[in-house]
Amino acid sequence: MPLQRSLALTILLLLLGVAVTAQSDTSVYNLTIKQELVNKAGKETMGMTVNGDIPGPNLRFKEGGYAVIYVKNEMDVETSVHWHGLLLPNFYDGVPYLTTPPIEPGETQKYEFPLIQSGTYWYHSHTMLQEQSGVYGSIIIDPIEETIEFDKELVMVLSDWTNQKPMNVLRNLKRGNEWYNIKKGTATPLNQVIARGGFGAQLNFWKQRMESADIADIYYPAFLNNGQEVQEYPQFEPGEKVRLRIINGAASSQFWMTFGGEDPLLVAADGLNVVPVKRNKTFIGIAETYDFIVTIPQTGKIEFRATAQDGSGYTSAFLGKGEVIGAPEVQRPDKIGMMKQMAQMDMRMGAPAMKFNPAEEEPHELMKNWGMQMNDEMNMEGIKHMEMNHNMKKGEEKMGSHMEGMDHSQMGHANGMNMDKAAAEDQMEGMNMFSEYNYDYLKAPSSTVIDEDKPVRDILLNLTGNMWRYIWSMNGVPLSEADMIKISKGEKVRITFNNLTMMHHPMHFHGHFFRVINKHGEYSPLKHTVNVPPMQKTVIEFDAIEDSDWFLHCHVLYHMIGGMARAVSYDTERDPRLAKYPAKILFKEGNRFYNWGMADVASHMTELNLVSSNIRNQFNLNAEVGYNENMEAEFTYERYLYDYFRVFAGVNLENETKNSLDEISATAIAGIRFFTPYMFNLDVRMDNKLRPEIRVSREIMIFPRTAIFGNYEYQADFGWVNTLTEEGTNEPIDYKGETTWSAGVEYFLSRNFSLMGSYDNRFGAGGGLSMRF
Repeated sequence: MPLQRSLALTILLLLLGVAVTAQSDTSVYNLTIKQELVNKAGKETMGMTVNGDIPGPNLRFKEGGYAVIYVKNEMDVETSVHWHGLLLPNFYDGVPYLTTPPIEPGETQKYEFPLIQSGTYWYHSHTMLQEQSGVYGSIIIDPIEETIEFDKELVMVLSDWTNQKPMNVLRNLKRGNEWYNIKKGTATPLNQVIARGGFGAQLNFWKQRMESADIADIYYPAFLNNGQEVQEYPQFEPGEKVRLRIINGAASSQFWMTFGGEDPLLVAADGLNVVPVKRNKTFIGIAETYDFIVTIPQTGKIEFRATAQDGSGYTSAFLGKGEVIGAPEVQRPDKIGMMKQMAQMDMRMGAPAMKFNPAEEEPHELMKNWGMQMNDEMNMEGIKHMEMNHNMKKGEEKMGSHMEGMDHSQMGHANGMNMDKAAAEDQMEGMNMFSEYNYDYLKAPSSTVIDEDKPVRDILLNLTGNMWRYIWSMNGVPLSEADMIKISKGEKVRITFNNLTMMHHPMHFHGHFFRVINKHGEYSPLKHTVNVPPMQKTVIEFDAIEDSDWFLHCHVLYHMIGGMARAVSYDTERDPRLAKYPAKILFKEGNRFYNWGMADVASHMTELNLVSSNIRNQFNLNAEVGYNENMEAEFTYERYLYDYFRVFAGVNLENETKNSLDEISATAIAGIRFFTPYMFNLDVRMDNKLRPEIRVSREIMIFPRTAIFGNYEYQADFGWVNTLTEEGTNEPIDYKGETTWSAGVEYFLSRNFSLMGSYDNRFGAGGGLSMRF
């Protein structure tokens, strides 16, 4: 290493309070990313490997040393690598186009940085959906002085695997197909809702344009631990203390971790030591890391189990030899029960993921109008109720000390409601469904308080999403339409994440550790990723000591690509090495067009629907042809003004004479389309013959694989352009109306195929096959 660099590194490490030796150790790794056939869930599919494997190799370093990593791209698409949780120079952070150039096909990129921390971390691609395909691996940085006692260690990388191409997964989410929930057994069809006495709750959800309580979006045939569904580690001997370094490297799965045998000792979170605490059932959000010490029993082997949050599967590892000492099973969440509980609460769901004017974010107005709706008296009653619950379960602390550390903002905000104590307690029962998702079990070993004399910048980020179109955002603005968040060096930055969706969002901030404000106050833990539960608030603070631009985003991969991300900028000069790589390329990733379609081939008619859509723009082609020689075809362009409202224009073709294709009439059309409360699709239009028309359609899943659908259209003709005559007599008339309607049933066979039967008053009755592509 050149003398100047060595001196600079030594000075840097001294300034950061890290002990250094006369010469720093340099560790060099070579990583090669390839596209290869892999089999992770019973089927050969194309994946992306790092040095020939999934996950990639573990990279081990020493605190105070220097890392040099060469990444070679042998794929036919560009790639990138982000060193998750590492504090390093901005240029090597690995977010393509924002901080680091992408690695083009055939190229090798060098990353180098001092190692100023220790702990459990990981790396992954930050290019589109490549992380889902296998570009991830672990990083361990050994401390200069170890303060935790253990005999051996094991690194475990948790992940999820799909045999679909990740881009097809996203297309499937964009088109709103229910197949994933059907396949997982997490759908809530109407018959089950009614059987559980939840029809009123279902109406409440429909009113707010939501189908049901949602937990996880995607069906995965396999959940993996170090690349396999089941792992055996017989090398550990009875009595040994094993440090498990657990990394959630999944694309979109959060896990409950449970352990067989005695409760393990939690010693570190996100790479940093915490006050050790015995703890078994622990939630690990995407991109988080946790270190546990487990003791191998004198007889038998213990199971470590990671269960997907929605209960759709798990992965296990067994440590030791002999009979299995099983890990506790985690019950599958009761989605209908959650819906019923939430119906008891005055909660406005469905906050917009897209605003009419994205330049006016108005985060405080958004928080005021959506989410929890409670007054201060109810807040206090709810907090007391949850405190009593917590203490009865854990028996750990007196209520007073717990109350001191509570963030009252997590319980909602005032809206002038009056509610008695009984009603408040009923609603708090609904809140208990999220009571396990907090960080009160984490306590920093030393004070994390940031200098109180520093100027404070408060930032409110409402987490918003639209499951109907699968668009995700902050403050109702997706990344492609957002400005950078500006901060200044020397500030104490406080961010409030206010989750206005029904999904968990693990929020990761590159290049920084932040305080997660919890009941421990001064000793609130430091993390780089924080899970924000549904309809709750989480407050973080960090010391703004960096420069340049850093990425802040939800680590559910499909949410990030869908728009739930921001660039946080110190507003300093951009690195000149990025001159050829404009950041707008990254920002526009989520605004690309996605294409999908459906075709019905039935005994009475054939129908084709094609859609091409990005955030604001959508093109639609619909064609219906009956075997009785009736037809209608329509092409439209529509522009979304906000989440549920769009304007459109296009052309409509249909046969002029019933049961004859000899004369086809073409008309220009324009109007509005609106996704209404209770989830009806409303279309109000006018054609160039000044004939107003209204269309209404709806689909409802009534059984686990069965949906019913209906469509009603009425066109009025007042003769404003053409002279109207009575059919058969040619007598002039002032008004003519035309009604079109259809109804049917669909039975889902697979993601792409369904059986269908329908009646249409133009084409008659029949049945056949629906195909989605």
